[in-house]
Amino acid sequence: MEYLQSNRYWSPLKKISFRFIFIFFILFMVIQNNGTFPFWEIVMHYPAELLQKLIPWIGKHVLHLSYDITEFTNGSGDTTYDYVVVFTIACSAFAGTVIWSLLDRKRKSYQTLYYWLTTAVRYYVALMLFNYGLWKVIKMQFPAPDLYRLTQPYGDSSPMGLAWTFLGFSKGYNLFMGFAEIAALLLLFRRTMTLGAVITLCTTANVMAVNYFYDVPVKIVSSMLFIMTLFLLSNDATRLLRFFLTDNPVSLPPIKAPVFSKKWMHIAKASLKTLLIGYTIIFGIYEAKQMEKKYGDTAPKPKLYGLYNVDTFVINNDTLPPLITDTIRWKEFLIEWEGFARLQDMTDRTSMFTIIQDTISKKIDFIPKADTALKYTLYYDTPGSNKLNFKGMIQKDSVSIFMTRKDTKDFLLMNRGFNWINEYPFNR
Repeated sequence: MEYLQSNRYWSPLKKISFRFIFIFFILFMVIQNNGTFPFWEIVMHYPAELLQKLIPWIGKHVLHLSYDITEFTNGSGDTTYDYVVVFTIACSAFAGTVIWSLLDRKRKSYQTLYYWLTTAVRYYVALMLFNYGLWKVIKMQFPAPDLYRLTQPYGDSSPMGLAWTFLGFSKGYNLFMGFAEIAALLLLFRRTMTLGAVITLCTTANVMAVNYFYDVPVKIVSSMLFIMTLFLLSNDATRLLRFFLTDNPVSLPPIKAPVFSKKWMHIAKASLKTLLIGYTIIFGIYEAKQMEKKYGDTAPKPKLYGLYNVDTFVINNDTLPPLITDTIRWKEFLIEWEGFARLQDMTDRTSMFTIIQDTISKKIDFIPKADTALKYTLYYDTPGSNKLNFKGMIQKDSVSIFMTRKDTKDFLLMNRGFNWINEYPFNR
């Protein structure tokens, strides 16, 4: 739908649709802000608490869900709670549209209100995508495949895990995706809004497709970013079609901003815009760099970090051969995150442990995740840069375990590298 930059009469359908879109978008941006606007979580602290009481009630008494809503927006933005929020927003927008239409039947157009809505949408989409793009450029959203991923059976990965491994493998592709999303900053300026919207439409379409087809739980937000970008392009839809499908000359005039009668209003508007953009960019970069130091690909690794292949496993002075049916002998031992370890026996069954390391006594307490009562302690030594040995008691059995660390470069995925020339496809 094209909202012309003039004071001419809007059709009833155009006015009704605008009212619905206005209410729906505003409510969605307020409730599902996703960290876009600074300090928004403080502003929405108490309203969010009220919503977390209202939405489960709606789910139970209005939608008659067969289960109670107990999970709220977390690492997943596609919880039942989130879908009921969208349902509630849509119902509120419908009711609001009916009331608004009855009370404001004589209005010819909503040109000024349209400008302010596009401004809110432009900032919402641009700042959110800037944050996402920045985290790709600094490579925090998609880290390089870790030791857990490199040793996980290919078929055991989830669709989302497969996508994260694929996208995290390449730093160059992260930069490509990141700068494409950062280009959404063009939306912040009226003269570059259409160019920014064209780029952002392609970007959000790709993000939405990945989320849909790789089961990434950000489907609601990514879909709304795509829809909002379509809305921003709707004003120039006819001109863009004429540009791409005909040889007629086309111009794309920017949206006209309201003219303020007071000089201080112009100054206040420019100052607020500068502060918001400046804060988002500067603080966003600072926060991302701080997170990179803690959790990025180059973040400090725990002591004894590595994936170790078990060379020799001795139990009660008996050396166990590496039989693939043996559930006692270790096959691999992994320390990747501080305080956690994973071991794999010869049948490829894995066990997760919380570990407490004492570097002075050179011992590690192992606490199984499956049964915390089975705690045991092993003493370690590192006779070489890539060697790790354990000695001690596991339950009532004495053990001596000798291991060799495997380098990540030993994995084909990590050592294949870039090749200009391929005489044959290298597809394994």
